[in-house]
Amino acid sequence: MKQTYKWGFIGCGSVTEIKSGPAYQKINGFELFAVMRRDLEKAKDYAFRHNISNFSNNADALINNPEIDAIYIATPPDSHRYYALKVAEAGKICCIEKPMATTFKECLKITKAFEVKNIPLFVSYYRRSLPRFNKIKSWLDENKIGKVRHINWHLSKSANQIDLDKKYNWRTDSKIAYGGYFDDLASHGIDLFIYLLGDIKRAQGIAINQQGLYTAMDAITGSWLHEAGITGSGSWNFGTEKREDTVHIYGEKGKISFSVFDEKPIELDSDDCKESLIINNPENIQFFHVQNMKHYLSENIEHPSTGKTATHTTWVLENILKHNNLNLEQC
Repeated sequence: MKQTYKWGFIGCGSVTEIKSGPAYQKINGFELFAVMRRDLEKAKDYAFRHNISNFSNNADALINNPEIDAIYIATPPDSHRYYALKVAEAGKICCIEKPMATTFKECLKITKAFEVKNIPLFVSYYRRSLPRFNKIKSWLDENKIGKVRHINWHLSKSANQIDLDKKYNWRTDSKIAYGGYFDDLASHGIDLFIYLLGDIKRAQGIAINQQGLYTAMDAITGSWLHEAGITGSGSWNFGTEKREDTVHIYGEKGKISFSVFDEKPIELDSDDCKESLIINNPENIQFFHVQNMKHYLSENIEHPSTGKTATHTTWVLENILKHNNLNLEQC
């Protein structure tokens, strides 16, 4: 245990501006010591704006810097394994942005590398640490809706302008993210459902590219079965008229409703109780996730999002997508 853990960032793009980066600076016992980006001028600009003393365009130098204790990998997912294995070899604590890697096999390799070295590995599925979702977990743990029978999630939104303009977007490049926005967005919800309802033992789905705007899939449906016997279903479409984000958890005595991304009220409707609560997210949405990493390192308090849990999430995502993709000609 150290009094202060010095962190280095590999990648300092948009996700680190507000969502994650400032959280590392706000947690007592963490120091954002250095950032790295391939474009040195952009790394310098980020360091200047966030009052960070060290910046670089050399990932190996950052990873092997003896002053740095921990590395946060915030690059596109196709490079996560490459950097993570280097971090494990260097013996450094690591946090990887979600999704953990592009395939289940890559996740297994990463997880094993850190297990062999007995080094902590975290993944930024930060919804497991947010108060609004832990309130839902407490409702479930307290049996507010009785035995849970089924969970359903529908997420849809209109096409992004960048995609309509046919500009490059790594999030919709099938070589980096085969499932497109499903990989990027639905991974948050699936991981959260596993946290709330337990591991999943079976998953399947259908994926299709309806719009032809990019190479990744843009319309997915899926179904799954939790080990506890709870059924699940979901539909995700990224080319509809308007945005919808609604989850319903059905129990024998009631229902819980909420949104994965929108800060709408979380609602409990049961025979015995009706509640509607607004629990706002922190300014830096990864704050509690980062804080919980510090709790683990200093107090050995279990962290809810680890390499092991994120590997399982990727297995579920992959099973919903694999061998079930269709194209319009097949239809």
